[in-house]
Amino acid sequence: MNATIAALSSPEGPARRGVLRVSGDEAEALLRGVVPDAPTALRRGAFSARFHDGRGEQPVLVLWMPGPGSYTREDVVEFHLPGAPVLLQRALERLLALGARPAGPGEFTRRAFLHGRIDLSRAEGVLALVEAADDAERRAALGLLGGGLGERVAALREGLAELCSLCEAGLDFEEADTGSVPFDALEKRLEACLHQLREALAFEVRRQPPGTLARVVLVGEPNAGKSTLFNALGGERALTSDHAGTTRDLLYALWEIEGVRGGGVRLCDTPGLVVGAEGVDRRAQENARRELESAELHLLVVDARRGVGEQARALLEGTTPSQLVWNQCDRPDAHPPPGPEWCATSAVEGSGLAELAGRVRRALDTPAPAPVGGVGGFLFARHRAALERAYRELARARAGLSRRLPLDLLAQGLREGLQALDDLEGRTTAEDLLDRIFARFCLGK
Repeated sequence: MNATIAALSSPEGPARRGVLRVSGDEAEALLRGVVPDAPTALRRGAFSARFHDGRGEQPVLVLWMPGPGSYTREDVVEFHLPGAPVLLQRALERLLALGARPAGPGEFTRRAFLHGRIDLSRAEGVLALVEAADDAERRAALGLLGGGLGERVAALREGLAELCSLCEAGLDFEEADTGSVPFDALEKRLEACLHQLREALAFEVRRQPPGTLARVVLVGEPNAGKSTLFNALGGERALTSDHAGTTRDLLYALWEIEGVRGGGVRLCDTPGLVVGAEGVDRRAQENARRELESAELHLLVVDARRGVGEQARALLEGTTPSQLVWNQCDRPDAHPPPGPEWCATSAVEGSGLAELAGRVRRALDTPAPAPVGGVGGFLFARHRAALERAYRELARARAGLSRRLPLDLLAQGLREGLQALDDLEGRTTAEDLLDRIFARFCLGK
């Protein structure tokens, strides 16, 4: 049986109201110890009463939430009392005298996690929300608390577990047997898992508030090669085509650059610039403009065969992109101009990408790696490490499938990928890491 815990869950200091929270098997006994006139048959809900603190009485609003339908899945009671610090302290001391134990930092949320009410990423969302210093950090925390990452990882884990089962089942059959799973079917499922992993990482990158990662935006006319460059810099995510207008949604990726804060930048691919767009295209242009306004660095991507067109000049009039990129320089009819303000690249061949990364690093003025501070940076680093570890294992498994390696070797790589996702969700997270995460919480949360 877990000890019944109690703590002040409202901010310290004078206020109109303060909240004491209790969770555990003895919550009802404690409630009756301090509120003798509580209803004989307690039902979920709220009622007004008098709180007996051993020296006198206080008016109290009692919220009774029996388990397992509570936040911690234990019996939970909250006492909403007058917010005078001395009265709250006296009430807490009474609860402790009756047998409650003082709650440690984050212990209520930790119990919610351990009892399966929330996964670890949602628990971390609680922490990020409590620590949010501005509206951007609040929105980033709500994205985590709302299950944006957890739901993606859960769906990915289910698909990967099924793939692992198919792979291990195939060990009992020869390739010609009817029970054997064709390699091309395994490859198709594995590719889908890799795509989901990239989407999960893109979600994490997208939800980061300013200050965690520098924001860099690719901008240019249609068919300038932005999406191909985006794929080369941040991994294969964007659909590419020779037809203009392929990209309409904003796409995000982590572009790893040594020497910038966080080890990389939040790279955004935008639709090609179009004058007088209507309907869906107009909304896409408006979204792109908002992203440009919040970015620390613009990369103006120009097709080396065509040069800067009228649309780019008109829409960028009055602004100066921090870096000009002369792209598709592998084409035979490309004519990159001379001058230090231009960086010549070929996303297809990979030429010029290292130079472009160096220019971005210098433009962001971060000469040495800087640790990502605060709760948001700590959580992003943990999530990123787990997702990238899973991606490495699955990428190795994909390479093994293409070489038709034995299925037992492939299954081992898939299990390692599952282990990384389990660490992210908190299924197998080491106790010392849980201690580090929940130690950042305040009391009463």
